[in-house]
Amino acid sequence: MELRQLRYLVAVVDEGGFTRAAARLHLAQPGLSAQIRQLEKELGQPLLDRSGRSVTPTEVGRAVLPYARAALAAADAVRQTVDEHTGLLRGRVTLGLVSGATGHAFDVAAFLADFHASHPALEITLTEDTSERMQAALLAGEIDIALLGPTTEEPPPGLSYRTVIDAPLAAAVAPGDPLLGPEGPAGRTAVPLAELRDRPLICLPRGTGVRASLERGCARAGFRPRVAFKAASPQVLVQLAARGLGVAVLPLGEEGPGVGAGLRALRLEGAGLRARIVLARPATGPTSPAARALLDRLDDALPVVPESAGVGPGSPV
Repeated sequence: MELRQLRYLVAVVDEGGFTRAAARLHLAQPGLSAQIRQLEKELGQPLLDRSGRSVTPTEVGRAVLPYARAALAAADAVRQTVDEHTGLLRGRVTLGLVSGATGHAFDVAAFLADFHASHPALEITLTEDTSERMQAALLAGEIDIALLGPTTEEPPPGLSYRTVIDAPLAAAVAPGDPLLGPEGPAGRTAVPLAELRDRPLICLPRGTGVRASLERGCARAGFRPRVAFKAASPQVLVQLAARGLGVAVLPLGEEGPGVGAGLRALRLEGAGLRARIVLARPATGPTSPAARALLDRLDDALPVVPESAGVGPGSPV
């Protein structure tokens, strides 16, 4: 009997079948099946019932599973204890990132490369999704930490936020657009949200902080936003607006009124029209040493935004 055979057994039971277990373990399915059969032959009893649509443990298999899990946990504890004494960190950690979350303010690729160089034995996964789905993934334990634009004004129960970017929303328009006013592009720098009432808008999809902020602001102003185009990438929003397909709603960046593609950015006037990016994690903190190490490094690398700039009823997203 080998530890890897016990690991394979647990994976098949957890996944309910050989195909998903093989994918999880990065193995060929025939090899996985052969190892389980070898374990059953050595023990002299079938451990898995393969007769149904999903694979389930037999009565003997159910009796064996707690001991298999305990053996694997003990082996992991031995490895972790040795690593702690040698300063080597192992395991895996998953970072969630909302598309376009940090722009030029934070080079995610460079950060992960430096973190990997410090912890070469760690398996690091980066996943992109909407903020709404990443909040759910954090609560389900599917990802460890996330950079996201919160869709509610308060963190959901079980999550903790630290604001790292807080910016007003802006309307990005081409030169000559009526929103710029009679003074021309050099004059007007802001526009009331109500002036977007009948304009086609280009925005991030639902489930993102920017979209949630826009919809809340429009509801307070007494109308529903007319979103003609949506895209997950802010760069695509800019390109669509430059083609005259609508007004792009974006966070106002540090570069000021210019947003590229010849567009001008007008700050949107109205309560709560802000875009916020937060470092989100479970309220009790990351559970694994790998996740704690990543969080510590992110805390050092990301800017600190005063709480007064990112908290308050109706102000930030």
